[in-house]
Amino acid sequence: MQNGEVEIKPKLARAIGKKNRDLTAVKFVVMFLLAFWLLASCFVIIGPGQRGVLMRFGRIEDQILGEGIHVIIPLVNTVEKISVRVQNQEISAEASSKDLQEVYTDVALNWHIMPSEVNLIFQRVGAAPAIVQRIINPAVEEVLKAVMAKYTAEEIITKRGEVKAGVDDHLKSRLANYHIALDDISLVHVRFSQRFSDAVEAKQIAEQEAKRAEFIAQKAAKEAEAKVNLAKGEAEAQRLLRDSLTPELLTKQAIEKWNGELPVIVGSDAKQVLNLTDIIKSHQPAPPP
Repeated sequence: MQNGEVEIKPKLARAIGKKNRDLTAVKFVVMFLLAFWLLASCFVIIGPGQRGVLMRFGRIEDQILGEGIHVIIPLVNTVEKISVRVQNQEISAEASSKDLQEVYTDVALNWHIMPSEVNLIFQRVGAAPAIVQRIINPAVEEVLKAVMAKYTAEEIITKRGEVKAGVDDHLKSRLANYHIALDDISLVHVRFSQRFSDAVEAKQIAEQEAKRAEFIAQKAAKEAEAKVNLAKGEAEAQRLLRDSLTPELLTKQAIEKWNGELPVIVGSDAKQVLNLTDIIKSHQPAPPP
């Protein structure tokens, strides 16, 4: 029994030693990983187009971390990364015009968070999804309703640039209160109800027909005026000609156009024809020999 006990003890000792070595290796690995984690936690990297909101035990600090690497205190400081790049948002909203027509508008806007105020908007609102749902969408709908109510449906179409400028100014002012900068806004589509579209089309057709009738009437009036002026011109020409035809002028013109031959006179008897030229020649004296 003693020999057996002697043989067991070395084996047990070796097993215990191996176990202790394994535990030591595990502890070393754990300590190394813990040290690496603590070391990595001392640094934070803020990427391009981002800002870091620094918090101390959950309380937001005034300091804003810019792009690059920063040193923080692990377990004490935490950092929320927020994008300050330009973001695109498309919103569909319904409003009413001044003449109570329904207006359906698709709006596309580019916006970004003011880099120097990311801590304030994160404290008040949160990250980008919350900003879109709680700030931008309601602001666009409210501004569109306020601006569209100032114009009739026809003016919304004919003064689209003015309407866009009004929406732009009001929305910039409203979003600036929430630390958001509006870069650009576009009224992509502006639609009305089908009933209003039909009424506009009927009005345009009526206006075209009225203009056509007016054109025809003006054309007829001008043609009639031209005929009157032509008749007046012809009458004046005839009057001037009549006043200028004196007996002396007529005699002079007749002499100038006479070819030297007298007319032939036809008597009541169709067979009796008198040629005055021949009669004058027969009564002339004969030339001397």
